[in-house]
Amino acid sequence: MITYLYWIAVISVAIFVFWGVGRYLKWKAGLIGGLAILIIGWGMYFFHYEQHFVKNFGGVMSIAVPDGQMHMQATWKDDNLWIENYDPKTNTCIFSEYSKGSLLEGRVTIKNCNPLMPKTE
Repeated sequence: MITYLYWIAVISVAIFVFWGVGRYLKWKAGLIGGLAILIIGWGMYFFHYEQHFVKNFGGVMSIAVPDGQMHMQATWKDDNLWIENYDPKTNTCIFSEYSKGSLLEGRVTIKNCNPLMPKTE
């Protein structure tokens, strides 16, 4: 819900700047101002607010499990989301980090982990 409110606010401000500046000054300046608001709003969301909204306020975020892998768990470490998937073809567990803005994402691979297999002795 908070994600939708954020985008409604950003688009409303962009339209207001476009209309206000365009009507009272010049339409070209209004268009540039409105586009600047949209670009800044997108950058702020993508590089800062997306995971903050999801973790703290129940925002919206979608992540797809890669083909051939099985999802096992997800956890938060600070403001970064870690996803654990299992690849049965290579018998590996893969921990993937989703950080703000998709910068500095980590990946940890555990070989021969057998998470879904019963132990035979």
